[in-house]
Amino acid sequence: MRSATRKSKQRSAFYLVLFLALAIRLLGISARPLWYDEAFSVLFASKGPAAMVEGTLGGANEPAAEEHPLFYYTLLWGWMKAFGESPLAVRAFSALFGIGIVALVYFFGRALFDDVFGLLAASLVAISPFQVHYAQEVRMYALMAFLLMGATCALWMGTRSGRWGWWLLFGVCSALAQYTHNLAAFYLVPLALTPLLMKDWRSLRAVILSGLGALLLYTPWLLRLPAQFAKIQGVFWIDRPSPARLVTALLTFVTNLPIPDNWLPIALFVTFSTVALALWHTLRVWRTWGRADEGVRIGLWLLYLAFVPPLFLFLFSQWQPVFIERVLLPSGVIFFVWLVWAFSQTGMPKVIQFLAYSLLIGGMLLGIYNHVTYAGFPYGPYAKMDAYLAENSSPDNVILHSNKLTMLPMVYYNRDLPQRYLTDPPGSGSDTLAPVTQEVLGLLVDPDPGVAVGDAQRVWFVIFARAIGEYQSLGHSTHPQLEWLNSHFNLENISNWDELLLYVYVKE
Repeated sequence: MRSATRKSKQRSAFYLVLFLALAIRLLGISARPLWYDEAFSVLFASKGPAAMVEGTLGGANEPAAEEHPLFYYTLLWGWMKAFGESPLAVRAFSALFGIGIVALVYFFGRALFDDVFGLLAASLVAISPFQVHYAQEVRMYALMAFLLMGATCALWMGTRSGRWGWWLLFGVCSALAQYTHNLAAFYLVPLALTPLLMKDWRSLRAVILSGLGALLLYTPWLLRLPAQFAKIQGVFWIDRPSPARLVTALLTFVTNLPIPDNWLPIALFVTFSTVALALWHTLRVWRTWGRADEGVRIGLWLLYLAFVPPLFLFLFSQWQPVFIERVLLPSGVIFFVWLVWAFSQTGMPKVIQFLAYSLLIGGMLLGIYNHVTYAGFPYGPYAKMDAYLAENSSPDNVILHSNKLTMLPMVYYNRDLPQRYLTDPPGSGSDTLAPVTQEVLGLLVDPDPGVAVGDAQRVWFVIFARAIGEYQSLGHSTHPQLEWLNSHFNLENISNWDELLLYVYVKE
């Protein structure tokens, strides 16, 4: 009877954690407008699998708009067929995987130690602003993290039980993670090296065999990968990371970024104090108990999975810059599991544990608040601007966007409103929307303002204020596109729409 009561309480606690995860992931989920990447996901996926293949793999000598594999987009296409394309519907798809991650963390933590450990780890992941952010975004990152956590759980269970069902699951999750995002490999490779590091030769054989199976499943896309890599090389928008990016990755794990400047000292203090405390206790038990201790081995493995993938990605990015914090989402999950281990399994005094958890949760709640209230770049009142333009423009006017960053979100919110947009500087890091992908989307770019405007008597020009500021910081008086419009039209009005500016020009 006592055992049944305990299990009932544990089950209730687990459901409570899942409810917490759901509530936070639904908090303001449709309040913030979809930005460019999200709008691209919806517009691209809505074209269907055949068109997506053409838009991704077509155009051998062109830069790739979407270098990622198509598993997420295909699932999103099916989801939208069933539930529609509203912001709530498309973001709920990611939220579903975000909640799944929390459930997997509980299962993983319970398999590592016990139910209490699993509940603590799942609770922290449930309120992690980094995890919440990408569980509310119409992109593939929540799905990727879910699959990689599935692979992690399967590997652990496989090493413990030796059952081939777990190794089969490990191979399938690994292959699907790679079909979701090419950079999943930066987590999978360290994960697959686990048996080698632990000198578990039986499991090493199983990892090799299941890994070969995953590679076989991934072969159709793997054959295309060199061509995809060649497309993005030289035009990808990411800069080579400095060591400071490793610090921002830690901040991202705890409070997420961006964060207001006046909050940054708090975020840094919370992050470094909790990480330093966890590292100190990890080192202490390693020296005291020795690596032969099972609990220490688990703690070191968690530390390895939390920090080696970011370091691996950072080092690779010194050759080909691909360092983006959001692909570190699975390491961000393991980071909290390691913190729970360091706080609860190393003999840390209860008072220190309480203070550490309080500090960590306080920092994460700041991050949640900032995430829910943030409305800066690249977000904008796209739907409101669409409604305004639909009411005030006429068919002989031209609605022109400085580039694709404002064009695609406004097309998402009103696909019937005729709009045009200008090309990015050819060969630049932002020149990523290939002509073949433009054709699939049905959104062909104009090479210059003259072509876009034609004989129009009135031009409504949309641009981010920061785009103008970037040119002014380089010594220009204004943006080159505005210079052209100023020389060919009379400026009638400028209105401010949060981060966006709307210029109205009329013919002289």
